Amino acid sequence: METELIRGRVTGSEGGIYTVRTEDGDTYECPARGVFRHEGLKVLVGDNVELRASLDGKSAGGLFIYSVEKRKNALLRPPMANLDMLFVVVAAAKPDPDTVNADKLIAIAEQNGIEPVVVVTKSDLDIKRAEELKDIYRSCKINAFVTRSDGDVSEVYEFIKNKASGLTSAFAGASGVGKSTLMTKLFPELSLRTGEISKKISRGRHTTRTVRLFCMSELLGGGERGYIADTPGFGLLDFTSFDFFSKEDLPYNFREFAPYLGQCRYTKCTHRTEEGCAVIDAVKCGEIPAPRHESYRIIYEDLKDKHKWQKKTSE
Repeated sequence: METELIRGRVTGSEGGIYTVRTEDGDTYECPARGVFRHEGLKVLVGDNVELRASLDGKSAGGLFIYSVEKRKNALLRPPMANLDMLFVVVAAAKPDPDTVNADKLIAIAEQNGIEPVVVVTKSDLDIKRAEELKDIYRSCKINAFVTRSDGDVSEVYEFIKNKASGLTSAFAGASGVGKSTLMTKLFPELSLRTGEISKKISRGRHTTRTVRLFCMSELLGGGERGYIADTPGFGLLDFTSFDFFSKEDLPYNFREFAPYLGQCRYTKCTHRTEEGCAVIDAVKCGEIPAPRHESYRIIYEDLKDKHKWQKKTSE
């Protein structure tokens, strides 16, 4: 029998069955076409897809993912597609701020066309350090906010409502930085919904690394469009195992370097130690924050022995 196509977004997956929310707000659970396995195509949470449904009814047995639209981006860890905004969470203290990890996350976001936002938590434990971190990122034209362990998160909340509406956003941070606490304060409804899903699939809250997308309108109780990703296990990213880009790409993923690239004495300047490097001169003049340049040097070392033929992809 002739079939019709229904467009939707993959919001979750479990055991080869994908949850798809359509443009009309309907939700279906269905498998992907068997041919995808032969073509090496893996359906990711966040994919925009077309469902094929029988015209004689929309029963679960008659629905399957027929095609996957071209992706804006795709991440290996967590496995998801079409992310627009990444909130990088770093603590002011306990644990000490891991700015190198934060800058890795930011660089990966930049490479993939994802807008990075920094949230410094636990400012009550070291307000001076928290403000320093905020100022570093804001000087690089990256949105940055400070929150307290016991304080409100209204500034971040308003930013999400005003700037993230219509987008797909995720939160990332190393263990202990307060990412879960922050998300619970921002989205009290999120714990309830993830708990309902865990009960449904008979698993603990975070015994799976499966990404889930939740509608902002359901979490914030308003008319906002877009999704918030619940990404268990999205913390540290290892460049040795996950080669997202080459060392040649790295300078372009530090946005504060942009005015100085192409102005160095040497054409193949690595912007680490060379004389006549415009980037290093900018660091010495205070135009580029020294901690950001130090992160760049460390990340460069992680990438320098990688070759393009070794690059992994989630496509």
